[in-house]
Amino acid sequence: MKNNKIIFLAALWVLLAFAGLPSDVISADQPQIQKEAKQPVEKQTVAKQASPYAKAKLTIKIIPSVNKTFGYDILMQGKPLIHQPNIPALPGNDGFKTKQSARKVAEFVVKKIRKNEMPPTVTVEDLKRMQVLK
Repeated sequence: MKNNKIIFLAALWVLLAFAGLPSDVISADQPQIQKEAKQPVEKQTVAKQASPYAKAKLTIKIIPSVNKTFGYDILMQGKPLIHQPNIPALPGNDGFKTKQSARKVAEFVVKKIRKNEMPPTVTVEDLKRMQVLK
């Protein structure tokens, strides 16, 4: 009984010892193949695909928002694509103070959509660059 326990523990130890090794190290019936030295990967150029939105009919609609502010909707082929009642990238529910600011950001988003930048995110830095934060 004691010998069976020792044999079992030895077999278990051998299994655990080899469990973490790669299979090519464990294999005894296959000759060891020396791995090739890694060659630098050549940069591959990927052809850019045309944006499916490049010629889409995108329209901007300025909408009223909370506290006498403004947001925008972007429609594609007359159907809602983006509904943005508040200032993107900022917390809160208030929109832009002027219709012009809302239109400027909406036009920026349309340009991103036309370039196929989806989702067309707007950052605080973008808002500052457009001078719509006052």
